[in-house]
Amino acid sequence: MDDWRKTSCVLCAQNCGLEVQVENNRMVKVRPDKDNPRSQGYACRKGLNIAYYQHHDQRLTYPLKKVGKDFVPITWDQALTEIAEKLRTIIAEHGSRSLAVMGLGGLGGHSEAVFGLRLLRALGSQYYYNALAGELTGLYWGYGRTVGRQYNATIPDHHQTDMLVAIGWNGWMSHQIPQARRILNQIAKDPEKLLVVIDPRRSETAEKADIHLALRPGTDALLTRAMIAIILQEGWHNREYIERHVSQFERISPWFREFDAREACKVCELDFDQVREVSRLFATRKSSLHPDLGVLMGRHSTLTTYLEIILLTVCGRLGVPGGNVIPGYLMPMGSHSDERNSKFWRTVATNYPAIMGMYPPNVLPEEISSDHPERLRAVLISSSNPLRSFADTTAYEEAFSKLDLLVTVDIAMSETARVSDYVLPDLSAYERWDTTYFSWDYPEIYCQMRRPVIKAEGECLEGSEIWTRLADKLGIIPEIPESLQEAAQKSRLDYGQALFSYAKSDPKIVAALPFVVAKTLGKEMGSANLAWMWVLLQTVPKDFRANAARAGFKPGPTMGDDIFQALVDHPEGMWIGCADPDNNFANLRTEDQRINLYIPEVEEWVGSITPELEQKQLQTDEDYPFILMAGRHMDMNANTLIRNPEWNKGHRACTLAMHPDDAARLDLNDQQIVRAATEAGSVDIELEITPAARPGTIIIPHGFGLSYNEEEYGVNVNQLTKKTHRDPIAGTPLHRYVRCRVEKVE
Repeated sequence: MDDWRKTSCVLCAQNCGLEVQVENNRMVKVRPDKDNPRSQGYACRKGLNIAYYQHHDQRLTYPLKKVGKDFVPITWDQALTEIAEKLRTIIAEHGSRSLAVMGLGGLGGHSEAVFGLRLLRALGSQYYYNALAGELTGLYWGYGRTVGRQYNATIPDHHQTDMLVAIGWNGWMSHQIPQARRILNQIAKDPEKLLVVIDPRRSETAEKADIHLALRPGTDALLTRAMIAIILQEGWHNREYIERHVSQFERISPWFREFDAREACKVCELDFDQVREVSRLFATRKSSLHPDLGVLMGRHSTLTTYLEIILLTVCGRLGVPGGNVIPGYLMPMGSHSDERNSKFWRTVATNYPAIMGMYPPNVLPEEISSDHPERLRAVLISSSNPLRSFADTTAYEEAFSKLDLLVTVDIAMSETARVSDYVLPDLSAYERWDTTYFSWDYPEIYCQMRRPVIKAEGECLEGSEIWTRLADKLGIIPEIPESLQEAAQKSRLDYGQALFSYAKSDPKIVAALPFVVAKTLGKEMGSANLAWMWVLLQTVPKDFRANAARAGFKPGPTMGDDIFQALVDHPEGMWIGCADPDNNFANLRTEDQRINLYIPEVEEWVGSITPELEQKQLQTDEDYPFILMAGRHMDMNANTLIRNPEWNKGHRACTLAMHPDDAARLDLNDQQIVRAATEAGSVDIELEITPAARPGTIIIPHGFGLSYNEEEYGVNVNQLTKKTHRDPIAGTPLHRYVRCRVEKVE
């Protein structure tokens, strides 16, 4: 059999190209796709095991309703009718703030998000919770204030950089850039380039680094402030760049002029001369910075991001070749929602704002369990498993039990699905048309419209179709003229003209447009996702059209249709745009078109990052003497997307990693079962003694504790994390700094 079908991995945000061989409607072989222009034959172990994501014993095939303690199959019509009735009743009694939506899309498909969000907005709510708001919103907030739009966060221009600084990023395992291991190897082996890793432990990436700053856990903000101070005190900052592109430098420079960087390095447990040299190199070379969850989920999360933006700016490394650049995109990952604008809601119990239009999952349990009259009472979840993915599982379980309605749309009977009132079966990523909007490339803009390679079994529906049918039951979709359906049957050109005329006839139609498209063009194409991609490409802004022209698409009224046809004709994916590499500053959206460095809300916070105060706060807690890194990227975890543990058979996939010195001190042995305990709870887990852990720290990976065929595989690390251990601005869980103790299990 030689029938290889092109697709991509859906287990991380890189979406590497794959080819699958299908026999009797099952994936039997998987290999990297050499034709994919982005990954070029690169794939990791996870991608090569996607058959375990697609085929397993917990696949959902029919709509289910909980009756008593059991689930019973029901029809789609009954499920959606009952859900719609319950939503109407809840909103009528408690108002639109009682409703939230969570998830929408995940790592392998973003098309359904517009459908779920339009339904949420039509019902009057803004409460959208997403995993991105559990990781990246502190980053988005910092860039929103400094460059003018939250979705214009930067990425390193790793092709042109000659000094890549990885801070809290173990790229060898977490990837986060296309072809991560190839790129890291190229930089590490090039005598003209430098790879610098700032990480408390000697990670797989640190092993390859030219310089490894093994800072004390929790001191990222202190180190970054020290580096800025050294650069300014030594006069290494880029004065010309600051004069041309920066506002408010004079407001922030006093924060660093008298700062004691030498004492700060002592607290960070680093050699001052080495930190000084790294600072000099960063200020004088073609440097770039790649932060990741080690920082974004660490102490002072949002503040550290802000300090990193200042570091990049004073060195002239933002918006320049080889530095950190704003990438191009087909569609941003979220919307700019500045919390200073009163039109954007805050959560009623915890007073957190939306960032990028998303609220932090860490606060959801409190928003449900609150006694506030507008507390959440109904939650619709799609492509998310919060009972394993988010902090404080116990709090989530208690909160979900207090809801009037919990609906889960998923491909599997997940832990969250089991406690839901209704469970609706979604098509898998390999049974539907779909795409993602991740922007990890520069200057190119990549897109792949992934097509179905497996036929769905049972009565699964495309997520976008589920939202459309629910919108129909709720009376959200306006009456659709027969002429629009007839135009969809003729040609895309006829349909576009008819759709434009229809939308122009009533401004209210635009809000429901995705549903209208799903019921017309989507019906003809057999996919709401595919139809919406066509519409999206007809309505892209002027900036994207210029990017598409640079990629070779002919400007004019048919450009969108040309790109769409090219995507359909190239299942391996393709470059659909190219950002202007000579004018990255055109992406600035501040009033003065300059980088605005001063954020008044965090001035006091910056001032608190001193050697004296940090030393005091970092003192060892006798009750919890270890620092737990709750979460670890490795080849054997894929969030909670692969449920069948067989893919890790023969591997020690879920262990507690501890340094040999700590194990000897506690008289513990490798493979022994130990108990890890925090303020949130405790778990019993196999011990792995390894120098990969830093003395005084332990590591437990995420993505385990999944129940499969009545057995739980590994431990759920979120039993150890508290919802209140979070960033004060973004609500991000501080998973990389959890105080913990380890003891023998008697």
